[in-house]
Amino acid sequence: MAKIGIIGAGSWGTAISVLLHGNGHEVVLWSALPQEIEELREKHEHRNLPGVILPGDIVFTADLREAMADKEMLVLAVPSVYTRKTAASMRAYLKPGQLVVNVAKGIEESTLMTLSEIIGQELDGAVTAVLSGPSHAEEVSRGLPTTCVAAAHSRTAAQTVQNMFMGPAFRVYTSPDVLGVELGGALKNVIALAAGIADGLGYGDNTKAALITRGIHEIARLGMAMGGKFETFCGLSGIGDLIVTCASMHSRNRRAGILIGQGCTMQEAMDEVRMVVEGVYSARAALMLADRYHVAMPIIEQVNQVLFEGKPAADAVSELMMRDKAVEAPALPWPEV
Repeated sequence: MAKIGIIGAGSWGTAISVLLHGNGHEVVLWSALPQEIEELREKHEHRNLPGVILPGDIVFTADLREAMADKEMLVLAVPSVYTRKTAASMRAYLKPGQLVVNVAKGIEESTLMTLSEIIGQELDGAVTAVLSGPSHAEEVSRGLPTTCVAAAHSRTAAQTVQNMFMGPAFRVYTSPDVLGVELGGALKNVIALAAGIADGLGYGDNTKAALITRGIHEIARLGMAMGGKFETFCGLSGIGDLIVTCASMHSRNRRAGILIGQGCTMQEAMDEVRMVVEGVYSARAALMLADRYHVAMPIIEQVNQVLFEGKPAADAVSELMMRDKAVEAPALPWPEV
């Protein structure tokens, strides 16, 4: 049994607390919002995970020192837009060599840094790992079979995360490709917005399949230009996470996209979803990275125009469909005739 602090009591952090408690670990769950902690203490239920009763011996706290003291692993589960601020707050209580596992997905727009890079910058001396893959909190908290990947620059760190998280309903693989795993997790949220927009416009399965297929192509093309590995984008944190986020109604990105496709503004959609829509915050960063690395990302470009320039969603789809003719896989040779 290990002592684990979970930093962030949103639906994902809470689901992870249930998972890790079920694996026999001693869990402390922290939130920056005292009212959120009081509600968890009183009801032992998270408002976004109805019907999931939280074990009575999970400790809920708004004291960051208590959440971090004497822990063998810290899980950073705040939304990506709060990662830097939260990591900076953690600095005062961090012990040398502390294992910090990031489970959020995003890219910081102002710096274009991944979340593990932010954690490494703010928490000098920490050993950083990431956990990603197709893993909606609603299903993990209910013990439905789920598979993820733990990535770290250290094999030992990745295996430690694997050992802590792995259980009868939660299988974990390991990977050394931290960058690829993080990029897949962040960029799929932007493609999921596009998939939701297509749903909101009333398009069908053909459209969604096209967005998923060409979306992973865009993600992999940028990811490999940045140093990620092709195999990663074919795996759980690439195509796996993209499929589930584009297809599931648990996906807040898809739900926001549906509302936008039905005519809502970006802000109206975010207000209706009532949770952080990570794809909105990663969309601009993705486009800036595409420009920096000279990678064409037409889907992500159109999503940005819909989100931030008021472009009608139907016009964005038409523009994608009417792009110049292209070969699907330019590296494949034609046979000699």
